[in-house]
Amino acid sequence: MANDLDETTGPIDHEGRDINVINKQIPVQIGTGSLVFEIALWTVGTIPGIIALATNALPQLHSIGLLAAGILPGLIFLFMKINALSYLRKLQQKIQADASQIDNYLEQRVVILNNVVGLVAKSIDLDKDVMKSVAAYRSGHDGSSDALRNAASQQIDGVFSRISMACESYPDLKAQAAIADAMRQNSYLQKEITAARTLYNDTVAMWNQDVFAWPAKQIVAARAGFTTRIPFTASAETKAAARGTFF
Repeated sequence: MANDLDETTGPIDHEGRDINVINKQIPVQIGTGSLVFEIALWTVGTIPGIIALATNALPQLHSIGLLAAGILPGLIFLFMKINALSYLRKLQQKIQADASQIDNYLEQRVVILNNVVGLVAKSIDLDKDVMKSVAAYRSGHDGSSDALRNAASQQIDGVFSRISMACESYPDLKAQAAIADAMRQNSYLQKEITAARTLYNDTVAMWNQDVFAWPAKQIVAARAGFTTRIPFTASAETKAAARGTFF
């Protein structure tokens, strides 16, 4: 039998294909089948026990035992749902902790950005948009949502990119110890942010899979109104720069 996917003879896209993260949250939903499943767990085993008690078809002790055994699947699934809700809440807290770590690094980058702009502005005339951006970040950025945090990170990247371009145009300025040290700190923080984003995206991927893990987790997630989460994405400016020539 031939391979379904053959990398040597199969169709190849020589032009390549770019990919993007879909900026969409998918609500977790369940159908009628899930409701029928839950009802069946409580009723399929208990109905014979009720009938046996009502008709005295079995000794009373046996009927009670049959009824108790019928309730057991429903009780087990109830505890499964309780554990699933606890797990999803803990995972939410982990996502928040991972996001907070990114915020901490972004805040440090803003401080460095403020210092670099102050040093550079003394020597050259920076673009007015750069100065306005820095002034906005001095008062802090709103990281209350995944989308706002992602946007803030992308904008900070853009400001640093423009400052770096300005420094490239002035070699003497780039050689100043204070500015060189600040840019090294920025490079270090960018690596830490990249690592923190990877950790965040891993946790988000775990969340997006678990909320659709039927039956217990998906049923709990649907009734709690949970949705999938959007991972961190690179800005269009960053993607364009990555395709450029560096050497």
